[in-house]
Amino acid sequence: MTRRDDMTLTSSGYWVSQEAPIHADDPIATPAATPPDILRCAYMELVVTDLAASRQFYVDILGLYVTEEDDEAIYLRSTEEFIHHNLVLRTGPVAAVAAFSYRVRTPEDLDRAAAFYAELGCDVRRAPEGFVKGVGDSVRVVDPLGFPIEFFHHSEHVERMSWRYDLHIPGELVRLDHFNQLTPDVPRAVKFMQDLGFRVTEDIQDEDGTVYAAWMRRKPTVHDTAMTGGDGPRMHHVCFATHEKHNILAICDKLGALRRSDAIERGPGRHGVSNAFYLYLRDPDGHRVEVYTQDYYTGDPDNPVVTWDVHDNQRRDWWGNPVVPSWYTDGSLVLDLDGAPQPVVARTDSSEMAVTIGADGFSYTRQGDDAPMPEWKQGEYKLGNQL
Repeated sequence: MTRRDDMTLTSSGYWVSQEAPIHADDPIATPAATPPDILRCAYMELVVTDLAASRQFYVDILGLYVTEEDDEAIYLRSTEEFIHHNLVLRTGPVAAVAAFSYRVRTPEDLDRAAAFYAELGCDVRRAPEGFVKGVGDSVRVVDPLGFPIEFFHHSEHVERMSWRYDLHIPGELVRLDHFNQLTPDVPRAVKFMQDLGFRVTEDIQDEDGTVYAAWMRRKPTVHDTAMTGGDGPRMHHVCFATHEKHNILAICDKLGALRRSDAIERGPGRHGVSNAFYLYLRDPDGHRVEVYTQDYYTGDPDNPVVTWDVHDNQRRDWWGNPVVPSWYTDGSLVLDLDGAPQPVVARTDSSEMAVTIGADGFSYTRQGDDAPMPEWKQGEYKLGNQL
Protein backbone atom coordinates (compact mmCIF):
# COMPACT_ATOMS: atom_id res chain seq x y z
CA MET A 1 0.00 0.00 0.00
CA THR A 2 1.10 3.57 -0.55
CA ARG A 3 2.33 5.21 2.65
CA ARG A 4 1.41 8.81 3.41
CA ASP A 5 4.96 9.59 4.52
CA ASP A 6 6.04 8.90 0.92
CA MET A 7 3.58 11.52 -0.35
CA THR A 8 3.38 15.29 -0.48
CA LEU A 9 0.17 17.05 0.56
CA THR A 10 -0.79 19.72 -1.98
CA SER A 11 -2.57 23.01 -1.40
CA SER A 12 -5.60 21.52 -3.19
CA GLY A 13 -6.03 18.84 -0.51
CA TYR A 14 -4.86 15.72 -2.34
CA TRP A 15 -1.53 13.90 -2.04
CA VAL A 16 1.07 13.29 -4.76
CA SER A 17 3.79 10.68 -5.08
CA GLN A 18 6.11 9.67 -7.88
CA GLU A 19 4.65 6.21 -8.34
CA ALA A 20 1.80 4.17 -6.95
CA PRO A 21 3.27 1.12 -5.20
CA ILE A 22 -0.15 -0.39 -4.53
CA HIS A 23 0.43 -3.80 -3.00
CA ALA A 24 -1.75 -6.77 -3.98
CA ASP A 25 -2.14 -9.52 -1.37
CA ASP A 26 -3.27 -12.01 -4.03
CA PRO A 27 -1.44 -10.94 -7.21
CA ILE A 28 -1.94 -12.50 -10.61
CA ALA A 29 1.33 -13.99 -11.82
CA THR A 30 3.24 -11.82 -14.29
CA PRO A 31 3.59 -13.71 -17.58
CA ALA A 32 7.02 -14.16 -19.12
CA ALA A 33 5.44 -13.30 -22.48
CA THR A 34 5.72 -9.71 -23.70
CA PRO A 35 2.42 -7.84 -23.32
CA PRO A 36 0.76 -6.19 -26.33
CA ASP A 37 1.50 -2.49 -26.91
CA ILE A 38 -1.90 -0.94 -26.22
CA LEU A 39 -2.62 2.46 -27.77
CA ARG A 40 -5.98 3.39 -26.27
CA CYS A 41 -9.45 2.25 -25.42
CA ALA A 42 -11.19 2.08 -28.80
CA TYR A 43 -14.75 0.78 -28.51
CA MET A 44 -17.23 -1.08 -26.36
CA GLU A 45 -19.67 -3.72 -27.51
CA LEU A 46 -22.90 -3.42 -25.53
CA VAL A 47 -25.76 -5.89 -25.58
CA VAL A 48 -29.12 -4.12 -25.37
CA THR A 49 -32.60 -5.56 -25.16
CA ASP A 50 -34.43 -2.96 -27.30
CA LEU A 51 -32.36 -1.80 -30.25
CA ALA A 52 -34.84 0.91 -31.29
CA ALA A 53 -34.94 2.44 -27.81
CA SER A 54 -31.14 2.36 -27.60
CA ARG A 55 -30.84 3.96 -31.04
CA GLN A 56 -33.09 6.79 -29.91
CA PHE A 57 -30.93 7.36 -26.82
CA TYR A 58 -27.47 7.18 -28.41
CA VAL A 59 -28.25 8.67 -31.83
CA ASP A 60 -31.29 10.94 -31.54
CA ILE A 61 -30.49 12.30 -28.07
CA LEU A 62 -26.70 12.02 -27.63
CA GLY A 63 -25.90 12.53 -31.31
CA LEU A 64 -23.45 9.72 -32.02
CA TYR A 65 -22.97 9.11 -35.74
CA VAL A 66 -24.21 5.89 -37.35
CA THR A 67 -21.50 4.18 -39.38
CA GLU A 68 -23.76 1.30 -40.35
CA GLU A 69 -26.66 -0.67 -38.93
CA ASP A 70 -28.89 -3.66 -39.49
CA ASP A 71 -31.62 -5.47 -37.57
CA GLU A 72 -29.10 -6.96 -35.13
CA ALA A 73 -26.57 -4.21 -34.46
CA ILE A 74 -25.79 -0.49 -34.75
CA TYR A 75 -22.22 0.77 -35.18
CA LEU A 76 -21.67 4.27 -33.79
CA ARG A 77 -18.79 6.72 -33.65
CA SER A 78 -18.01 10.08 -32.12
CA THR A 79 -17.19 13.28 -33.99
CA GLU A 80 -13.39 13.05 -34.04
CA GLU A 81 -13.16 9.31 -34.73
CA PHE A 82 -11.78 7.96 -38.01
CA ILE A 83 -11.95 4.23 -37.21
CA HIS A 84 -15.17 2.38 -37.94
CA HIS A 85 -16.84 2.70 -34.54
CA ASN A 86 -16.52 3.53 -30.85
CA LEU A 87 -19.68 1.76 -29.74
CA VAL A 88 -21.51 -1.32 -30.96
CA LEU A 89 -25.09 -1.85 -29.83
CA ARG A 90 -26.08 -5.46 -30.37
CA THR A 91 -29.50 -6.83 -29.55
CA GLY A 92 -29.70 -9.71 -27.08
CA PRO A 93 -31.75 -11.20 -24.27
CA VAL A 94 -29.65 -9.83 -21.37
CA ALA A 95 -28.26 -6.29 -21.15
CA ALA A 96 -24.50 -6.65 -20.65
CA VAL A 97 -21.04 -5.82 -21.96
CA ALA A 98 -19.69 -8.19 -24.60
CA ALA A 99 -16.26 -6.55 -25.02
CA PHE A 100 -14.01 -3.79 -23.73
CA SER A 101 -11.90 -3.23 -26.86
CA TYR A 102 -8.39 -1.77 -27.12
CA ARG A 103 -6.43 -0.87 -30.23
CA VAL A 104 -2.82 -2.10 -30.36
CA ARG A 105 0.13 -0.57 -32.19
CA THR A 106 1.00 -3.32 -34.70
CA PRO A 107 -0.46 -6.55 -36.09
CA GLU A 108 2.28 -8.43 -34.21
CA ASP A 109 0.82 -7.16 -30.94
CA LEU A 110 -2.13 -9.49 -31.52
CA ASP A 111 0.29 -12.44 -31.39
CA ARG A 112 1.70 -10.98 -28.18
CA ALA A 113 -1.78 -10.59 -26.68
CA ALA A 114 -2.69 -14.20 -27.48
CA ALA A 115 0.55 -15.51 -25.96
CA PHE A 116 0.32 -13.25 -22.89
CA TYR A 117 -3.17 -14.44 -21.94
CA ALA A 118 -2.61 -18.06 -22.98
CA GLU A 119 0.27 -18.20 -20.48
CA LEU A 120 -2.22 -17.15 -17.79
CA GLY A 121 -4.59 -19.98 -18.78
CA CYS A 122 -7.29 -17.60 -20.01
CA ASP A 123 -9.93 -18.35 -22.62
CA VAL A 124 -8.30 -16.88 -25.76
CA ARG A 125 -9.99 -16.74 -29.17
CA ARG A 126 -8.93 -15.18 -32.45
CA ALA A 127 -10.99 -14.00 -35.41
CA PRO A 128 -8.86 -13.14 -38.47
CA GLU A 129 -11.84 -11.34 -40.03
CA GLY A 130 -12.86 -9.68 -36.78
CA PHE A 131 -15.62 -10.38 -34.28
CA VAL A 132 -17.63 -7.37 -35.47
CA LYS A 133 -17.93 -5.36 -38.68
CA GLY A 134 -15.30 -2.80 -39.54
CA VAL A 135 -12.49 -4.36 -37.50
CA GLY A 136 -9.93 -6.86 -38.79
CA ASP A 137 -7.89 -9.57 -37.11
CA SER A 138 -8.82 -9.53 -33.41
CA VAL A 139 -8.08 -11.39 -30.21
CA ARG A 140 -10.72 -11.74 -27.50
CA VAL A 141 -10.01 -13.08 -24.03
CA VAL A 142 -11.64 -13.40 -20.66
CA ASP A 143 -8.93 -11.87 -18.52
CA PRO A 144 -8.01 -13.13 -15.01
CA LEU A 145 -10.31 -10.49 -13.52
CA GLY A 146 -13.29 -11.93 -15.42
CA PHE A 147 -13.70 -9.21 -18.05
CA PRO A 148 -14.17 -9.82 -21.79
CA ILE A 149 -11.31 -7.91 -23.44
CA GLU A 150 -10.59 -7.45 -27.14
CA PHE A 151 -7.45 -6.34 -28.96
CA PHE A 152 -7.33 -5.29 -32.62
CA HIS A 153 -5.07 -3.32 -34.92
CA HIS A 154 -6.74 -2.95 -38.31
CA SER A 155 -9.96 -0.98 -38.74
CA GLU A 156 -11.80 0.37 -41.74
CA HIS A 157 -11.44 4.14 -41.96
CA VAL A 158 -14.50 6.38 -42.07
CA GLU A 159 -14.94 10.12 -42.42
CA ARG A 160 -13.90 12.15 -39.40
CA MET A 161 -16.82 14.49 -38.75
CA SER A 162 -14.93 17.32 -37.04
CA TRP A 163 -15.40 19.64 -40.03
CA ARG A 164 -19.12 18.90 -40.44
CA TYR A 165 -20.28 21.83 -38.37
CA ASP A 166 -23.61 21.70 -40.18
CA LEU A 167 -24.27 18.38 -38.42
CA HIS A 168 -22.92 19.18 -34.96
CA ILE A 169 -25.29 19.50 -32.04
CA PRO A 170 -24.83 21.55 -28.84
CA GLY A 171 -23.97 18.41 -26.85
CA GLU A 172 -21.48 17.01 -29.37
CA LEU A 173 -19.62 13.88 -28.18
CA VAL A 174 -16.17 14.12 -29.71
CA ARG A 175 -14.31 10.95 -28.65
CA LEU A 176 -14.44 7.81 -26.58
CA ASP A 177 -12.51 8.65 -23.42
CA HIS A 178 -12.50 5.67 -21.06
CA PHE A 179 -14.06 2.63 -19.47
CA ASN A 180 -14.69 2.08 -15.76
CA GLN A 181 -14.70 -1.47 -14.38
CA LEU A 182 -16.08 -2.77 -11.08
CA THR A 183 -13.86 -5.35 -9.40
CA PRO A 184 -13.77 -6.73 -5.84
CA ASP A 185 -9.99 -6.45 -5.36
CA VAL A 186 -8.65 -3.16 -6.70
CA PRO A 187 -4.94 -3.73 -5.86
CA ARG A 188 -5.03 -7.10 -7.64
CA ALA A 189 -6.58 -5.47 -10.70
CA VAL A 190 -4.08 -2.60 -10.63
CA LYS A 191 -1.10 -4.92 -10.51
CA PHE A 192 -2.44 -6.93 -13.46
CA MET A 193 -3.05 -3.80 -15.53
CA GLN A 194 0.45 -2.57 -14.71
CA ASP A 195 1.77 -5.84 -16.16
CA LEU A 196 -0.04 -4.80 -19.36
CA GLY A 197 1.78 -1.47 -19.34
CA PHE A 198 -0.91 0.72 -17.79
CA ARG A 199 0.17 3.48 -15.38
CA VAL A 200 -1.76 4.73 -12.36
CA THR A 201 -2.63 8.44 -12.54
CA GLU A 202 -4.93 8.80 -9.50
CA ASP A 203 -6.32 6.64 -6.72
CA ILE A 204 -8.56 6.80 -3.65
CA GLN A 205 -7.27 5.30 -0.39
CA ASP A 206 -7.75 5.57 3.35
CA GLU A 207 -5.06 6.02 5.99
CA ASP A 208 -4.85 2.24 6.45
CA GLY A 209 -3.97 1.77 2.79
CA THR A 210 -7.28 0.29 1.61
CA VAL A 211 -7.59 1.14 -2.08
CA TYR A 212 -11.11 2.01 -3.22
CA ALA A 213 -10.42 2.93 -6.85
CA ALA A 214 -7.54 3.57 -9.25
CA TRP A 215 -7.38 5.39 -12.58
CA MET A 216 -5.04 3.92 -15.20
CA ARG A 217 -3.95 5.09 -18.64
CA ARG A 218 -2.20 4.18 -21.86
CA LYS A 219 -2.97 7.34 -23.86
CA PRO A 220 -1.76 10.58 -22.20
CA THR A 221 -4.95 11.48 -20.36
CA VAL A 222 -6.14 10.61 -16.85
CA HIS A 223 -7.38 7.18 -17.88
CA ASP A 224 -8.31 4.61 -20.47
CA THR A 225 -9.93 2.59 -17.75
CA ALA A 226 -10.51 2.81 -14.01
CA MET A 227 -10.71 -0.02 -11.53
CA THR A 228 -13.44 0.74 -8.99
CA GLY A 229 -13.99 -1.36 -5.89
CA GLY A 230 -17.31 -3.18 -5.91
CA ASP A 231 -19.03 -6.45 -6.68
CA GLY A 232 -17.69 -7.65 -9.98
CA PRO A 233 -16.69 -8.21 -12.66
CA ARG A 234 -19.15 -5.60 -13.89
CA MET A 235 -19.02 -2.45 -15.99
CA HIS A 236 -19.49 0.77 -14.06
CA HIS A 237 -19.62 3.08 -17.08
CA VAL A 238 -18.40 3.92 -20.55
CA CYS A 239 -17.40 7.54 -21.13
CA PHE A 240 -17.48 9.93 -24.08
CA ALA A 241 -15.74 13.30 -24.00
CA THR A 242 -17.04 16.68 -25.12
CA HIS A 243 -15.05 19.83 -25.87
CA GLU A 244 -16.53 22.15 -23.25
CA LYS A 245 -18.72 22.30 -20.14
CA HIS A 246 -21.51 23.94 -22.12
CA ASN A 247 -21.86 20.77 -24.20
CA ILE A 248 -22.76 18.86 -21.03
CA LEU A 249 -25.22 21.53 -19.93
CA ALA A 250 -26.83 21.35 -23.36
CA ILE A 251 -27.37 17.61 -22.96
CA CYS A 252 -29.11 18.23 -19.63
CA ASP A 253 -31.33 20.90 -21.19
CA LYS A 254 -32.18 18.60 -24.10
CA LEU A 255 -33.12 15.73 -21.80
CA GLY A 256 -35.32 18.10 -19.81
CA ALA A 257 -37.02 19.40 -22.93
CA LEU A 258 -37.72 15.84 -24.08
CA ARG A 259 -39.07 14.92 -20.62
CA ARG A 260 -36.23 12.43 -20.30
CA SER A 261 -34.65 13.92 -17.17
CA ASP A 262 -35.01 10.55 -15.47
CA ALA A 263 -32.04 9.44 -17.59
CA ILE A 264 -29.81 11.76 -15.52
CA GLU A 265 -28.36 9.78 -12.62
CA ARG A 266 -25.78 12.22 -11.28
CA GLY A 267 -24.45 15.67 -12.13
CA PRO A 268 -23.62 17.85 -13.85
CA GLY A 269 -20.64 18.55 -11.64
CA ARG A 270 -16.89 18.80 -11.33
CA HIS A 271 -14.86 15.80 -10.15
CA GLY A 272 -12.00 16.19 -7.69
CA VAL A 273 -10.48 13.02 -9.12
CA SER A 274 -9.43 13.86 -12.73
CA ASN A 275 -10.56 17.51 -12.35
CA ALA A 276 -13.08 16.82 -15.11
CA PHE A 277 -16.58 18.20 -15.56
CA TYR A 278 -19.04 15.28 -15.67
CA LEU A 279 -22.55 14.00 -16.20
CA TYR A 280 -23.78 10.43 -15.62
CA LEU A 281 -26.70 9.07 -17.62
CA ARG A 282 -28.47 5.71 -17.74
CA ASP A 283 -29.51 4.31 -21.10
CA PRO A 284 -32.81 2.43 -21.59
CA ASP A 285 -31.22 -0.81 -20.30
CA GLY A 286 -29.59 0.89 -17.32
CA HIS A 287 -26.06 0.92 -18.80
CA ARG A 288 -24.27 3.92 -17.29
CA VAL A 289 -22.79 6.48 -19.70
CA GLU A 290 -20.58 9.34 -18.56
CA VAL A 291 -20.11 12.55 -20.52
CA TYR A 292 -16.84 14.20 -19.53
CA THR A 293 -14.55 17.10 -20.34
CA GLN A 294 -11.46 19.04 -19.22
CA ASP A 295 -9.20 16.50 -17.57
CA TYR A 296 -5.44 16.95 -17.96
CA TYR A 297 -2.31 15.71 -19.78
CA THR A 298 -0.43 12.80 -18.17
CA GLY A 299 2.10 11.79 -20.82
CA ASP A 300 5.37 12.78 -19.10
CA PRO A 301 7.29 9.81 -17.68
CA ASP A 302 7.49 11.51 -14.27
CA ASN A 303 3.84 12.49 -14.14
CA PRO A 304 2.98 12.39 -10.41
CA VAL A 305 0.33 10.05 -9.01
CA VAL A 306 -2.56 11.78 -7.23
CA THR A 307 -4.00 10.10 -4.12
CA TRP A 308 -7.29 11.20 -2.57
CA ASP A 309 -8.48 10.47 0.96
CA VAL A 310 -11.65 8.39 0.83
CA HIS A 311 -13.20 10.70 3.45
CA ASP A 312 -12.59 13.87 1.43
CA ASN A 313 -16.06 14.80 0.26
CA GLN A 314 -14.59 16.72 -2.68
CA ARG A 315 -12.90 13.68 -4.25
CA ARG A 316 -15.97 12.55 -6.20
CA ASP A 317 -17.54 15.99 -6.57
CA TRP A 318 -15.33 19.06 -6.23
CA TRP A 319 -18.33 21.11 -5.09
CA GLY A 320 -19.12 18.65 -2.31
CA ASN A 321 -22.41 17.44 -3.75
CA PRO A 322 -23.48 14.00 -2.52
CA VAL A 323 -23.14 10.85 -4.59
CA VAL A 324 -26.42 9.04 -5.17
CA PRO A 325 -26.37 5.47 -3.77
CA SER A 326 -27.07 3.86 -7.16
CA TRP A 327 -23.78 5.25 -8.46
CA TYR A 328 -21.95 3.14 -5.88
CA THR A 329 -24.06 -0.01 -6.14
CA ASP A 330 -25.26 -0.46 -9.75
CA GLY A 331 -23.31 -1.84 -12.69
CA SER A 332 -23.76 -3.77 -15.92
CA LEU A 333 -23.12 -7.49 -16.21
CA VAL A 334 -20.26 -8.66 -18.42
CA LEU A 335 -20.32 -11.72 -20.67
CA ASP A 336 -17.93 -14.57 -21.31
CA LEU A 337 -16.88 -15.31 -24.88
CA ASP A 338 -19.89 -17.59 -25.37
CA GLY A 339 -22.32 -14.84 -24.37
CA ALA A 340 -23.13 -16.08 -20.86
CA PRO A 341 -23.14 -13.60 -17.96
CA GLN A 342 -20.08 -13.82 -15.77
CA PRO A 343 -20.77 -14.64 -12.10
CA VAL A 344 -20.47 -11.62 -9.81
CA VAL A 345 -18.16 -11.88 -6.78
CA ALA A 346 -18.85 -9.68 -3.75
CA ARG A 347 -16.28 -7.16 -2.57
CA THR A 348 -15.03 -7.99 0.93
CA ASP A 349 -12.84 -4.91 1.46
CA SER A 350 -14.44 -1.77 2.85
CA SER A 351 -17.12 -0.14 0.74
CA GLU A 352 -16.53 3.45 -0.33
CA MET A 353 -20.20 4.24 0.19
CA ALA A 354 -20.25 2.70 3.66
CA VAL A 355 -17.18 4.55 4.91
CA THR A 356 -18.32 7.92 3.62
CA ILE A 357 -22.12 8.15 3.52
CA GLY A 358 -23.28 5.04 5.38
CA ALA A 359 -24.67 4.98 8.89
CA ASP A 360 -21.21 5.08 10.46
CA GLY A 361 -19.52 7.07 7.73
CA PHE A 362 -18.04 10.52 7.88
CA SER A 363 -16.52 13.03 5.50
CA TYR A 364 -14.71 16.33 5.68
CA THR A 365 -14.27 19.46 3.64
CA ARG A 366 -11.18 20.81 5.40
CA GLN A 367 -8.89 18.06 6.64
CA GLY A 368 -8.01 18.51 10.32
CA ASP A 369 -10.85 20.96 10.93
CA ASP A 370 -12.69 19.73 14.03
CA ALA A 371 -15.67 21.98 13.39
CA PRO A 372 -18.64 19.81 12.36
CA MET A 373 -20.26 20.22 9.00
CA PRO A 374 -23.24 22.58 9.24
CA GLU A 375 -26.40 20.82 10.33
CA TRP A 376 -28.19 21.74 7.12
CA LYS A 377 -25.42 19.99 5.15
CA GLN A 378 -24.87 16.86 7.24
CA GLY A 379 -27.85 14.89 6.00
CA GLU A 380 -26.59 14.92 2.44
CA TYR A 381 -23.78 12.58 3.43
CA LYS A 382 -25.90 10.04 5.31
CA LEU A 383 -27.60 7.40 3.24
CA GLY A 384 -30.88 7.50 5.14
CA ASN A 385 -31.23 11.23 4.76
CA GLN A 386 -30.55 11.08 1.02
CA LEU A 387 -33.48 8.76 0.41
